[in-house]
Amino acid sequence: MAEPTEEKAKPARRVIKKVETVREKADKAVESAGKPRRLNKTTRRMGAPFRAIGRGFKWLGKFKVMRAIGYVFFPPYFRNSWKELRQVTWPKFRESLRLTTAVIIFAIVFGALVALLDFILDKVFKEVLLK
Repeated sequence: MAEPTEEKAKPARRVIKKVETVREKADKAVESAGKPRRLNKTTRRMGAPFRAIGRGFKWLGKFKVMRAIGYVFFPPYFRNSWKELRQVTWPKFRESLRLTTAVIIFAIVFGALVALLDFILDKVFKEVLLK
């Protein structure tokens, strides 16, 4: 008589997660962010007079001389800087408020520690050097 065969329990397979690099995280954040946020209405209203002035001079761009002058007044560095600024994803107001508060608190605490250390060292050196 044959004994019934028992199936051996298969060991659980370990799944090793791949660790994301900083670059992969940044790429994922860029993809999830989509297109940059538009500026709020107040900021757009502030730029309205400048847009109106710019429209008045739009016809000057047709002349090659004016393009050359524009190239002199706005060198590539400034144009490229402006393009980069337009690609920035600006933080939301709540996040910028939180980060600003953290910086202010850190500055106050660090300043207090430096002032305390200065006071202590002042007393120690006056006792040591003046006596």
